[in-house]
Amino acid sequence: MEGLVVDQRNWVCNTANAASLLWHLFHSLPAPSSSVNWSGFYVVDKAKPSQLVLGPFHGKVACQTIAVGKGVCGTVAEKAQTLLLEDVETFPGHIACDSDSKSEVVVPIMVDGKVVGVIDIDCAETSGFDEVDRTGLERLALLLAKSCDW
Repeated sequence: MEGLVVDQRNWVCNTANAASLLWHLFHSLPAPSSSVNWSGFYVVDKAKPSQLVLGPFHGKVACQTIAVGKGVCGTVAEKAQTLLLEDVETFPGHIACDSDSKSEVVVPIMVDGKVVGVIDIDCAETSGFDEVDRTGLERLALLLAKSCDW
């Protein structure tokens, strides 16, 4: 990803490439990683900062907006902390954009102490993600935070 953001600061361009890179990366790995069924981004809506709006992604069509504080993505945006869910059904208020999703990891993208967006990865198997995934996605969030004009 570092090579893709060289000389490119547009957040749409960089997150589109990141969504594709993540999709193909997970699908190149053994199960459960190969069961990732959505990889993408939600970004804070500049016109309405109390909501996230769908950004670039790979997978089935998705929820277009998510209120900050609602669902997994909205909670991550509100609390500015990564959430790794082994089973999405255990999260109160989980928003099921795709009923096939069984586990999820969502990472905030922070600029100057404020959330500007989130990385959202879903898997069709429970326990689809681990601490290695969390750490790698948090590193990606840092890279995108400093490499994009949000």
